[in-house]
Amino acid sequence: MPPNIGDPAPDFEAESTLGKIRLSDYKGKFVVLYFYPKSFTPGCTREIQRFSELYEEFKKLNAEVIGVSADSITTQKRFAEKYNAKFPVVADKEKKIIETYGVLNEKGTSAQRVTFIIDPEGKIIEILRNLKKAEEHADKALDIIKNKKS
Repeated sequence: MPPNIGDPAPDFEAESTLGKIRLSDYKGKFVVLYFYPKSFTPGCTREIQRFSELYEEFKKLNAEVIGVSADSITTQKRFAEKYNAKFPVVADKEKKIIETYGVLNEKGTSAQRVTFIIDPEGKIIEILRNLKKAEEHADKALDIIKNKKS
């Protein structure tokens, strides 16, 4: 069963553009865990660019951003570098994290575009899906965290 709002976010350890990370390392912070289909595609490019633009705003709110796709670590590093992503971008080639979060596409080849917002205690407080534009995930996630902080 994929996690729902109110559930604890499933922990994972993974290779990222900033080295090995664990979700549980971010306890005490908000986490925006966003899944995307494929690096360097138009929607995913706009999405990482928007998260990069807003990253300092997330940090001011004690929030970390983590991007996840089924691309290789080599591809993720090129993607993160090209779009100046200072947050970890995870390579989930085996699709373990993607499957755990229930966001594998119908073909079983990549992640759907879904964003999980996790509170400092590690609970999922919001799940964003089916937004019209990929880059809206960053803006909506930021608004949700701002509202929780106020």
